[in-house]
Amino acid sequence: MNALLRPLSYAVAALALALAAAPVAHAQAAAPAAAPAPLPAPDAEKQKVIDRILASFHPEVAIVQAAQRPGIEAMQKSVVALQAAHVPKDRMEKTMKDIGADVQKYIDTTTPIVTASAKKFTNQAVGPLLAQSFSVDELKQLAAMFESPLKDRFDKLVPQLETAIGQKVQADVAPQVNKNIQAMTEAVGTKLRVAATLN
Repeated sequence: MNALLRPLSYAVAALALALAAAPVAHAQAAAPAAAPAPLPAPDAEKQKVIDRILASFHPEVAIVQAAQRPGIEAMQKSVVALQAAHVPKDRMEKTMKDIGADVQKYIDTTTPIVTASAKKFTNQAVGPLLAQSFSVDELKQLAAMFESPLKDRFDKLVPQLETAIGQKVQADVAPQVNKNIQAMTEAVGTKLRVAATLN
């Protein structure tokens, strides 16, 4: 029994360290080196067009997805840690279900606060940048582009475009990629097993 628990404890400890470091890494990546001087607020004419753009373009979505990413990474790292510890399938499924509940709780509590904050600051952060970068006529062209039915049709086509590329890439290099994945998995597994048996 102890032989089974020892690799699991190392894998879980490694996972805990990786997850503990993740928010720090995300915060460091997100933190600017020095706060730039605030840009002036757009004039009323530009602001009216920027409001049209922001009704169709939602830059806050990427911020919300970034806030949710640690939950997704926690699930992925948990699977890897449990597999590396050779946890039996039934126990692994139960553990992943429990971990999934914790991850869902994180997402359910984090998403609303990040969404509210991102929406609160979107116009304040994006408006001046757009106003500085584009003339009123250019902003009107951008607004027309975002409001165009062609954009909606193109956005709906994007998953098919990505799938078409993915299928071609898979057919072209899947054996090489799978071989590399297998080599990496074996190397990592060996190192985890060696580390787990040293103590």
